[in-house]
Amino acid sequence: MAGKVGHSNLKNAIIAFLVPLPSILFHLSFLKNYESAIRIDSSPNLWAWCYHHPLLLANVLFFFNVNVLFWIIGVLQSSHWMIDPYWTVIPVMFVHFFATHPLAEYNWWRSRIVILLTWIWSLRLSHNYFRREKWEWGAREDWRFTDMSHQYGKHWWWASFFAVYVSQQVFLIALSLPFYVVHTMNQPLSIWDLVAMVVCVCGIVIAYFADTQLYGFVSRNDKLKELGKPVVPVLDSGLWYYSRHPNYFGEQLWWWGLGLFAWNLGQGWAFAGALVNTMCLAYVTTLVEDRMVKQANRAEAFRLYQKRTSVWVPWFKSSALGEKNKDS
Repeated sequence: MAGKVGHSNLKNAIIAFLVPLPSILFHLSFLKNYESAIRIDSSPNLWAWCYHHPLLLANVLFFFNVNVLFWIIGVLQSSHWMIDPYWTVIPVMFVHFFATHPLAEYNWWRSRIVILLTWIWSLRLSHNYFRREKWEWGAREDWRFTDMSHQYGKHWWWASFFAVYVSQQVFLIALSLPFYVVHTMNQPLSIWDLVAMVVCVCGIVIAYFADTQLYGFVSRNDKLKELGKPVVPVLDSGLWYYSRHPNYFGEQLWWWGLGLFAWNLGQGWAFAGALVNTMCLAYVTTLVEDRMVKQANRAEAFRLYQKRTSVWVPWFKSSALGEKNKDS
């Protein structure tokens, strides 16, 4: 059994490393061939189109390499696990794509700050994902996808293309709009760049500590289960004492902070991605909390936790009565 799991883990790891190659190789070919394609005497061609439409090109690559290819692999494996770890990788690919595009024009320091922050964000989220999954590749898919597969039944094989992948394109492309803006405008750094950087760093730090505290809570409960002891129903300490979802709050801070870089360049429309993400997390928050109150061993404690504790923004408990209940 262990050998079978190890083989599956290795196979999924190899797939995950190979799957972005179409986009990477295409982009490298474009960088090699675009100069001859844009000469005045040249007729319209693929490389010329790629040169003049970087944002559309990013969407096209995403559609074929992620939506179509990831979906096919997911259908074949009966598990749409791959999009989760790639949430942490695709933004890194986007920021480098826009930075290396021939039409890119930007302030060198702002670009490097955004690229560095994106790598830090990615490494943090990747570490949290694999730590949670016990360092395995594709051991399971997101529970929300599993729930949707039960709802759609025999239609899930085609519905998953839209529910899992096309929706991800909307989120990830929209969230990555500040990367595009930062690499199309060359303006000096200002105090707002510092503000944006501080907001991004705060978001990354808050999300890291929130996820680490959650991981510790889950690990302790797993040990209690092994010992046959009752588990602790609700995490109500650390950042989770002040917020029911501090990890979501930190993640939102990161994306809104990233949007500040674009707003500082006069392109406030790039906040659209952060807004879409906030709306998505509002829905996810509802799903998570509904799931919690449906668990008999947690329902009562979690309802009390809901009454006393802020949803996202860390804040003080709502009543002294709640403190007494906790102490008792």
